[in-house]
Amino acid sequence: MTEQTRTAEADVDITPGEGAGPDAAPKHPKAFYTAEATATGDGRNGRVATSDGLLDLDLVIPNPITKPKKTNPEQLFASGFAACYNSAFQGAAKLMKVRLAESTVTARVGIGPVALNRFGLGVRLHVTATGIDQETAERVAERAEQMCPYSNATRGNIPVEIQVTAK
Repeated sequence: MTEQTRTAEADVDITPGEGAGPDAAPKHPKAFYTAEATATGDGRNGRVATSDGLLDLDLVIPNPITKPKKTNPEQLFASGFAACYNSAFQGAAKLMKVRLAESTVTARVGIGPVALNRFGLGVRLHVTATGIDQETAERVAERAEQMCPYSNATRGNIPVEIQVTAK
């Protein structure tokens, strides 16, 4: 870890490392915001809390049969991706001068084995855009996919499917 990555909240270096390909995120000398969370306990059956105290949750391994009453990392990832992509979708509409009445994004994050002792994620985003036609909604979704930090982080790493419905 470099000295720069250990500094104050907004000073985390997010510059791509060696071997970053042509589709890598542009170089940024500093992040304008850095979230910090710490996991403790038995991994997925532990606890996660943010350094500012706004989030403090018990975690549990997802189980579709027993449906535990605690959250899991996949739900947290889905929540973040949905919120971020919805913000990017609305931002893209504004940049494209599209009069969007409303948008909602639902993210589904699946986890499963990809090889022996290796697991991976897959994401399906469903965007509902109100007040615009299907073709326009799809163009806005394409632009939003380029703007969203979660999309930029996952592109080429995990499968992400985006479904768009215009109303």
